[in-house]
Amino acid sequence: MELPYFIETGSRHLRMAAAVMLCFSFLIGSIPFGFLLGKWNGLDLRKHGSGNIGATNVWRVLGWKWGLPAFLLDFFKGFLPAFIFVFFVPHGRRMEWEVAVVLIGLVATLGHNFTPWLGGKGGKGVATSAGAIAAFMPEAFLVILAVWGASFWLTRIVSLASILASAVLPVAAFVLYPNKRIFFVFGLLAGGMTILRHRANIERLLRGEEKRMGSPKAK
Repeated sequence: MELPYFIETGSRHLRMAAAVMLCFSFLIGSIPFGFLLGKWNGLDLRKHGSGNIGATNVWRVLGWKWGLPAFLLDFFKGFLPAFIFVFFVPHGRRMEWEVAVVLIGLVATLGHNFTPWLGGKGGKGVATSAGAIAAFMPEAFLVILAVWGASFWLTRIVSLASILASAVLPVAAFVLYPNKRIFFVFGLLAGGMTILRHRANIERLLRGEEKRMGSPKAK
């Protein structure tokens, strides 16, 4: 079945579509949903739990009824702009198209991690980058989802599961998309950025102090 492409094929049109989607990607990526959900409950998440505005801290501080929506909203921030580009923009000039969709995914994650609405301080990009990956690398998404799920099931440590899934991402991209090496580059950049954002978690893991999900809430 032919997809309903609404953007004309051609380098100029492709670049225009990419420019529009990059702006949209950063804008939607920068919306601090976790912070807003905390404010809805009368809390500044930056002063509670780990101090992070991501879904894990929302879950830990406010419970799953708020943590799950926070995760889905952050996931959607990465998924929506990449999906729109994948679905509506033809793959005519393949290399340019691949670079564009990779940049769209990265920009959404950067918007989440360094949101201008909170002075450049944001989350760690796990859910947002996962959403982008699901849109244009669905097979790789299933691999990292399996790694994350298995790691979390064995350890109950969200940060460790996220770090391991991020480390596997470039390997999965390299193996699953041998003709799209730019996806491997995306895996290196997105996975590396996520691991760097977990530096404090890595230090606590090495000291054996990282909290497991289900441990008592921090006051």
